[in-house]
Amino acid sequence: MLRCPNCHSHDIGKVGTNQFYCWSCFIELSVVNGEIQSVYQVEEDGSLSSLNDLFLEEGQDRMSM
Repeated sequence: MLRCPNCHSHDIGKVGTNQFYCWSCFIELSVVNGEIQSVYQVEEDGSLSSLNDLFLEEGQDRMSM
């Protein structure tokens, strides 16, 4: 089962192909083959701010689930 890498909630919804949204902490995840490719914070105006520098290690393009 998919868990949010930020708050560890299971309250995750699918919003698009390979895209998921955490309803607990309002971040969006891009997942490919069971690995998180990118993490974004959804801003009040609907824009996305990358959080990859916080969740993905330097030199690593993805995070295993």
